[in-house]
Amino acid sequence: MILPIVAYGTPVLRKVSKNIDSKYPNLQQLIEDMWETLEASNGVGLAAPQVNKDIRLFLVDSALIFDNREEDDEEKFPDVPGVKKVFINAKITKRTGEEWAYNEGCLSIPKIREDIFRPEEVTIEYLDENFEPHTDTFNGITARIIQHEYDHIEGKLFIDYLKPLKKKLLQRKLSDISKGNIKVDYKMVFPK
Repeated sequence: MILPIVAYGTPVLRKVSKNIDSKYPNLQQLIEDMWETLEASNGVGLAAPQVNKDIRLFLVDSALIFDNREEDDEEKFPDVPGVKKVFINAKITKRTGEEWAYNEGCLSIPKIREDIFRPEEVTIEYLDENFEPHTDTFNGITARIIQHEYDHIEGKLFIDYLKPLKKKLLQRKLSDISKGNIKVDYKMVFPK
């Protein structure tokens, strides 16, 4: 089932999410629904707070970015062919490498894209959908998507990285999003 994405201004997007255990109700169905939602909205990552759940769960599908890549992209993107993974109760333990800019967007903040600087490599501890523990290091675009989605479970948004003046210039667009004065081609719900 395709779930509606919550828009900027919805309180759950600013909450630090809670850890869950394997007894979390209907978890496998939620994960399936989130994959379906991600695909329907043409995204590459989706966090539970974006579907109005304050739990530490997010999905990453960086493989989508590389599906239509050019041959020389492997030099630019060391993480080809990307990953498709579920992250539960994730904790970033290390961020390394040079910070680099990339034009990020967010399904909860549609039609706004900005250059955001993030470290090129991230090490993260997490559980997969079978509650098996992992510690992995990711780089390139995959590391960026993980950091973006991880911020969601920490109550942080990509626009928080912008300089105050830039954020002030976006205030009208952000206000329109939170009021529902925006058209998107996926299901959204707006703050009441």
